[in-house]
This record gives sequence, C-alpha cells and structure tokens, in this order.
Amino acid sequence: MTTVSASEARQTLPAQLDRVEAGEQVRITRHGRVVAVLVSPDALRSPRAAAAWAAADAIGARLEAARRRPLRPGISVERADELVQEIHADRQAR
Repeated sequence: MTTVSASEARQTLPAQLDRVEAGEQVRITRHGRVVAVLVSPDALRSPRAAAAWAAADAIGARLEAARRRPLRPGISVERADELVQEIHADRQAR
C-alpha cells in the first residue's frame, strides 16, 4: 500500500488512479495522519457482499428455527371475552 500526502495526491492524481486500477491501495495523509484511502470499487464490493450474505444467512437460520418451534397456545375464547369486557368497563368508567 502506497502512502502519499494530500498535496502530493492532488498533484499526481492520474498516477495514483493508475495505481488503484492496477489493484494497489493508496493511503492519503494530512499532517502525517491517514485521512483517506483510494481503492478500486471491486475491493469494496467483496467485503460488503460477504457481510450482506452473512447477515442474510443468519436471518434465514433464525426463520428456519422459528418455523420448527411449535406455536405457543393462544388465549381461549373465554379469556378474550373477559379482556373485551374489562376494556368496555374501563371505558364506561371514564
């Protein structure tokens, strides 16, 4: 990986872009501190795609595990009626 100052990068941008096209990464520094890195678009796609696929696989695994689990029993009709009656009673009390 090549390192150049910001002023040098500005003066030699075509040469830096040629390096990037050749597969090299170019670090740009300002006052001795790296502030940017020139990389090819392909170098960005691979890690991002890998992370996206890993996240999709994790979501798929969680969905599959949830599908295999038995459903929890719902509430009975009687309990649902009780809850509705409580709501109506609370509204009438206002």
